[in-house]
Amino acid sequence: MILVWMIVVLLAGGVLCWLVAQRNQLICRWIALIAVVTAFSIPLGWYLRFKPVVTAGNNWLIDYQANWIPAYGISFHLAMDGLSFVLILLTFLLGTLAVLCSWNEIRERTGFYFFNLLWTLAGIAGVFVAMDLFLFYFFWEVMLVPMYFLIAIYGDFNRRYAAYKFFLFTQTGGLLMLLSILAMYFIHGQQSGNYSFDYFTLLNTTLNDTAARWIMLGFLIAFVIKLPMVPLHNWLPDAHSEAPTAGSLILAGLLLKTGAYGIIRFVLPMFPQASAGIGWLAMLLGVIGIVYGALLAFAQTDLKRLIAYTSVSHMGFVLLGVFAFREIALQGVVMQLLTHGISTGALFVMAGMLKERLHTRDIDQMGGMWTAMPHMGAIGMLFVMASLGLPFLGNFVAEFLVLISTFDVSPVLTVIASVGLVLSALYSLRIMQKVFLGQLQTVTQPPADLSAREWVIVAALTVAIVFLGLYPQPVIDMVGGVVTGIVRS
Repeated sequence: MILVWMIVVLLAGGVLCWLVAQRNQLICRWIALIAVVTAFSIPLGWYLRFKPVVTAGNNWLIDYQANWIPAYGISFHLAMDGLSFVLILLTFLLGTLAVLCSWNEIRERTGFYFFNLLWTLAGIAGVFVAMDLFLFYFFWEVMLVPMYFLIAIYGDFNRRYAAYKFFLFTQTGGLLMLLSILAMYFIHGQQSGNYSFDYFTLLNTTLNDTAARWIMLGFLIAFVIKLPMVPLHNWLPDAHSEAPTAGSLILAGLLLKTGAYGIIRFVLPMFPQASAGIGWLAMLLGVIGIVYGALLAFAQTDLKRLIAYTSVSHMGFVLLGVFAFREIALQGVVMQLLTHGISTGALFVMAGMLKERLHTRDIDQMGGMWTAMPHMGAIGMLFVMASLGLPFLGNFVAEFLVLISTFDVSPVLTVIASVGLVLSALYSLRIMQKVFLGQLQTVTQPPADLSAREWVIVAALTVAIVFLGLYPQPVIDMVGGVVTGIVRS
């Protein structure tokens, strides 16, 4: 039941925020913060109490199932293994920081804002634990619709265009996924006489090569749009650049991860032969994304748009590692999901802080910020170095594991992907040079350095990225059984 309560707390907290904000906006903010922290404490407290040992033979830590619409084979089935657990922790860590980021930024329609924020987090958490495909699709939609409102209502000048593009891209993928889910449902029902949306039941469905290929593509397109994969990435820069700070944090840190999670959880185990058949093409597209995203990032002058294209580049490593079908590569992919969420999320948070102070995102109008804000400059240097893959920080571990494992599969693609690391140094150092170094400009009065609330945000992210860089073993142990089972399939 703890998985149910984890989601219910967020949904109820969102509704309560909407109701209370009409009388007191400060209480609304505190309700949102308490709701996310409470949801965070549920899985974390459970783990600290029981400290389960995850092995290859017993991956599932929690499994809860109840009848929902039994006449149509739909159940309320939630389960959590090591992969789900680490992503749930990431969800609530970044969710807590998203609430803190919004504390002073959002001053109008505060209740509706926090309602959408908490419901987006509930949808993301539900995606990571739903084991009924109908329920999975339900949570998939729950996380998309509130995010649309966050961008369309609380974003920047071009927010409606960005929100429409985000919604059209993701809904197109979602409809393809729904068709694939229904195809699996009817094929399995005709074979066994048992019509069910249950994940573990559908794993046993026998598909011919043609059916497996088309159904797999329906799932895969939905997930790579969200990842995003070149050339289906077009929605991402606009959504990132126009979203409020917390929206960009959740988009980069969490929503992109649902695409990678879907590939690992559904595409590979359910369609192993069809996945292997497109493995080389998927790796090639991943490498193209690494290089293409890095080059476009270097060409940007809008800070948030620059960081958005770095996400396209970093997510290319995810696609490269997933379709290498190697244990070490998949462990690197999971590390990349965590470290990218933390490091790129931190860069978006800092971009929001700079926009709040300077009222611009144009890096050509910045400069000398280290002199005015030495603490933010130092923190900015840390996360820029993490983004380019500096050793002892989490991103290095992730990309190193992916590259050493994929070299056996395709040395040529691995070498080209390694060039992306060089390009990442170019755009990362450009951020430092344009924003924090040089002469102070754009303002007559130097902006204020980090406040106490902002220190809490960047300190949490700093501890997380350094810990994952120095001691990644707990994460590797947690997901070891999961990736072993996927590779064996």
